[in-house]
Amino acid sequence: MLPANCRQRPLPREQWARGDARGCELAYKMVAERDNEKYSFARESRLLIVAKARVWASEGWRVVITDQDGKAYAPTEFDQLLAA
Repeated sequence: MLPANCRQRPLPREQWARGDARGCELAYKMVAERDNEKYSFARESRLLIVAKARVWASEGWRVVITDQDGKAYAPTEFDQLLAA
């Protein structure tokens, strides 16, 4: 068992990596809006982002998914995104 290094300090915010753990930009972004609330999520997997978007849309949120090329998909177009 390795000893814990309790004196480590987190990286300053400006040194945080963007994207996933490998430092890559995440391919799919989802934005959900309702009333005065807005949430956004990013995922590498289109299956996971579509599943999350469908759940939010079923609960009355306005949801849009944007792919790495900047193309936006509304809930009626999620099947196209999965087929791509």
